[in-house]
This record gives sequence, C-alpha cells and structure tokens, in this order.
Amino acid sequence: MRLPPFRLCAAVLMLAAAFLVSVASPASAADTLLSQGKTATASSSEGGGAVAGAAFDGSLTTRWSSAFSDPQWLQVDLGVQAALSRVVLRWEGAYGRAFILQVSANGTSWTTIHTTTAGTGGTQAIAVTGAGRHVRLTGTQRGTPYGYSLWEMQVYGEATGADYVTHREFQANCSVTVNRPDDPIVLPGLPGASHMHTFIGNTTTNAHSTLASLLAGGTSCTNPHDRSAYWFPSFYKGDQLIQPVGPQVVYYKSGVLDYTTVRTFPQGLRFVVGSPGQSLAEFRDAPGAVEGFECGDSFHNYDLPLNCPAGTQVNVRFQAPSCWDGVNLDSSDHKRHMAYPVGGYCPGTHPVPVPMLEFKIAFPADGDLSQARLASGRGYSWHYDFFNAWEPAILQALVRHCVNGGLQCDSRGFDQYKPHRGAALDEHYNLRTSM
Repeated sequence: MRLPPFRLCAAVLMLAAAFLVSVASPASAADTLLSQGKTATASSSEGGGAVAGAAFDGSLTTRWSSAFSDPQWLQVDLGVQAALSRVVLRWEGAYGRAFILQVSANGTSWTTIHTTTAGTGGTQAIAVTGAGRHVRLTGTQRGTPYGYSLWEMQVYGEATGADYVTHREFQANCSVTVNRPDDPIVLPGLPGASHMHTFIGNTTTNAHSTLASLLAGGTSCTNPHDRSAYWFPSFYKGDQLIQPVGPQVVYYKSGVLDYTTVRTFPQGLRFVVGSPGQSLAEFRDAPGAVEGFECGDSFHNYDLPLNCPAGTQVNVRFQAPSCWDGVNLDSSDHKRHMAYPVGGYCPGTHPVPVPMLEFKIAFPADGDLSQARLASGRGYSWHYDFFNAWEPAILQALVRHCVNGGLQCDSRGFDQYKPHRGAALDEHYNLRTSM
C-alpha cells in the first residue's frame, strides 16, 4: 500500500530523526556502534544498489534488499571479537515477521542470541547477550510478499579483541629528488614545457620517463622497491623556491568500505589528481576527502594561508580516486580510467578497488605568506601525479598485510600499535620468508 505524499514525507522524516538521535546519543564503552562500514555479505540481493554493504553504510538513503523467497540472510564481519549489547534493525517496508540473530567467532559455528516469530517491521532495538566477530540475521518468514529489506542493521557492543580495525593503510616515505618544468604524463617527451614540478621518489624522473626507465632508476623512498614517480607543483614564497625537507608521506589507504577487496596497482598505471585550472570550489568539493592546507591551528584552507605562526609549516593533503576501470593504464585526460567510490563502493564502470593515495606534503614556510604561491597558480590549483613502478610482489605484500588486514603501517608494513601482527617485510624491506 502506497502512503499519501504527506504521510510518506512524515514517515521518512520521523525515521531520519530517530536515526540521528541513535547516532548522536552518547554511548558507553560497552555500547559502541561496531558494524558501520564493515564487510558485509548476504544470501541474495534484489539488484541495483541494494547490496549487503548498504545496510552498514550509515545512510538511510541506501538499503539491502533480498530476493522474494525464504530463508534469506545478511551477515557482517565486525573485524574483531566483541561483546554484543544490542542490534538495531531499521526495516524498509519489506520486513521480517520471523527471524533469528546469531553470532560467531569464526563465521562457521553460530550461536543464536535472539529469535522471534512476531516481527513488526519499523525500527526494532533488540537487547542481546553474546560474543563473537560475525553477526548474522536470518529471515525465515517474510512479513510481505516481497523480500527482506533493511535501511540499516546496527550492531552495538564493546570490542574485546586486540585486532580491532581502526586503519587500513601503509606509508611511502620519499624525499625530494629534483625540481623540473617537466611532466612525463601530461607533456611526455617535452622537457621544459610544464610549470615547475617538485619530484619525489624515482631519482630519474623527467619528461622522457617511461615504465622501463623508472624500473631501471633509483629511488629516494625508504622502501627501495618503490621506484614510483610522484610529483606536484613547486611552492614559492615570492620568488624563493621552498623545498619540502626530509621524507614526505604518501598514504596508501582503502578508499572503499570493504577494505579486504582492495587490490594492487598494475605496473605502469599513471594518473593525475586535481587540475592546475580548477577553481577554489572545484578543489574544495572534490569527491575525495580534501584536507586542504593547514598550518598551526588553521585547518581546511582551500587556498594558501596568508600567515602561519613562526616555526610552523604549510601542510597539504588531498585524496586520489581509488577505483580503476580494470583495463587502461592511462586515458586521454589522465583521469577517466580512474573514479572515486560512490557511497563507499566502486561504480560498475570502474569496478576494481585499488589503494587510495593521499599525498601529505610539508613546506617549511611560516610568517607572512601573502606572496606565497604554487608554480601552477593559487593554492587551489594544487594537483599531483603518480606513475606506478613498484615491485609487484612487495606492493602486494603491503596491500594484503596492511590495507586488507586493517592495520596502520609504516613503509615496512609494521603497525607499532599492534606489534603482534608482525610486518609485511623484513628489516631490509624484502619479503619475509614466513609469508
């Protein structure tokens, strides 16, 4: 039965309000939302965007919807063992009249923590007692002729395992090698044709660089197996070139909710992030997270700060797209073979999740910066380029151990907060014989 428009709007607003209250309410240490953004699977999906992960993305505009049959199940991996306190089910119109909630430590052996044959739909907050890493909802009788459909399934409790996932990243730490008016991606074979760029990583990068030349070159990165080329517009204070000092940070992160699905870049993949001709609004509103420029206590600036406290420096962070079309190593605009995730998932046109790069570059500039600029123009012309020349086995080990493993790793693949998980590489940055 369809609701009249005014009743439908009211229902949506009430549901949204209830959701916001639930999210905003202070939680005790033993009642923390554990399931949002975690890996989800289901027995079936109705199609379109109604996938399992949509029930754990924190949005009331997306949903999981099953096939029109019994039984059906929806399951989430919390990423850590946890003591559960409650499960909140936010049903769409198609609800479960009879269903079971179960928990498992390993995803194989299940313990029932709640069962009902009198489900009413709407929002159901169910107090539970149980412990495990995996939580499953199994619908055994539908309340409508349709399938089972949930806006959100929220699992609350207290993480008890030592492997609670808070990060999904590792670092490349690479120092400046040279400043050149070259761009081997946008203007290949044309030395001096670009504005000035600052290069880090591969020591041979120039306008003529190819994958073969990069693989034969050296590197300024702490990991000697990373011969990738990274570059960005040079920074000036008046006419003075300001060089980043020491190793700069390039984060390799998961840009999708299901970090276990991230795959490595193929050798030779290259792309440009941002544009020297973009407006302030285009820089600020880019699909990835834009930290922009910061110094001292001033953050999220989308143009260069006019003044920075003495002793501080100008940092800039900007995220790259992390979905690849799976075919092309480059494209005519050096961008369209890549895409940003939508709602935490890679679009069908770019189905392969790859590491999300985030350059974090520090320029040692303070005081009056009213005359500061980038070689490409105003601060919001910030952009950067990447040309992948990693040794594949080393990159794969780091992605598998750190990104897929939910760790916060250094350039060797070691998480100092979880030393029991070990490192992806040995002390010489080579593959560990035990892996």
